[in-house]
Amino acid sequence: MSKRDFYEILGVSKGVDEKELKSAYRKLAMKYHPDRNPGDEAAEASFKEVGEAYAILSDPDKRAAYDRMGHAAFEQGGMGGGGQGPFGGGAGAAEFADIFEQVFGMGGMGGRRGGRSNGPARGADLRFDLEVSLEDAFNGREAEIEVPTAMECERCDGEGNEPGTPIETCPTCNGTGRIRRSQGFFTMEQTCPQCGGRGKYVVTPCQECDGVGRVRKNRTLSVSIPAGVEDGTRIRLAGEGEAGGRGGPRGDLYIFISVRPHEIFERDGPNLYCRAPSSMVQAALGCSIQVPTIEGGKAEMKIPEGAQTGRRMRLRGKGMPRLRGGNRGDMIVELFVETPRNLCDRQKELLKEFCDLSGDNCNPDSAGFFNRVKQFWDDVTTDDGRPSA
Repeated sequence: MSKRDFYEILGVSKGVDEKELKSAYRKLAMKYHPDRNPGDEAAEASFKEVGEAYAILSDPDKRAAYDRMGHAAFEQGGMGGGGQGPFGGGAGAAEFADIFEQVFGMGGMGGRRGGRSNGPARGADLRFDLEVSLEDAFNGREAEIEVPTAMECERCDGEGNEPGTPIETCPTCNGTGRIRRSQGFFTMEQTCPQCGGRGKYVVTPCQECDGVGRVRKNRTLSVSIPAGVEDGTRIRLAGEGEAGGRGGPRGDLYIFISVRPHEIFERDGPNLYCRAPSSMVQAALGCSIQVPTIEGGKAEMKIPEGAQTGRRMRLRGKGMPRLRGGNRGDMIVELFVETPRNLCDRQKELLKEFCDLSGDNCNPDSAGFFNRVKQFWDDVTTDDGRPSA
């Protein structure tokens, strides 16, 4: 038997907007609801049919697919999945219950959908931001942190009552933690506002926690920072979050690491970068210089003869340790040649003499550059039209 058109089921046109679509579904869902038609199989079938149509047409992507291909879009593993349509059971049924709850603003049909449980509740997870130096990230270390968190009240052992006073069954929900209310043919269930879902009623609240069972305190914890941590590394401390409610387990603590900028080194993953100065003479003649390393020592680096500013040299194994794997990255040293300043007269004379003796062989880059641009200079004229000098 072929399936009916979804627009026809809801009694709307193909160009219907979201507001009209929702209104049409609401009317039909109330008309065919099983609580209003007990034992009526035809009404129950219509109720499911209406729900299926609305589930497709209320979703922009599914509606677009349906408009293009009709019911075939949701068969044989299509968008509806499993070949059963969106309400073929399992997740489909849950999806319909969610749609019904969104449209009618209730906790499900016939009070079957629950909200907050009156049993133990897991504590909230916490986040702590920890800044470390690049040296700490290189070596790894133990750090002590103070974390503000909710802890179980020691005075009442988390029960919320003043020691020696009773905890009674909540008279509003009779200990269930839930209350039901009827509105027309709907039955709604919600958390008991008197006991907050516990099912118990504290007669005399604890003086320390005011009956909450938890207090805010700073906890001092020790965290191990592994060598090689990077910006954004997340460390999880299980069970170090907020205390759970009603005897529930604690949440977790997540520590997010940020590494402070370093005055000498820049980091890129496992590699370190730094700049090292060289005198003009050292760069011209070549030499060996010592450069600092992240572990606090020195490393010897050879500057080749005629090295220029921007020349990069790699010192293998002198970078950061990898968080996983153990081996270290490299240190890349970028050279910058320093032009001499504050020269005395004799130094100036020697430099002028050196310049007179220098030919294109000493400055090949400069010579090549000026030879390439000479043709442009030949075409340049002054403001009065004369060739430039």
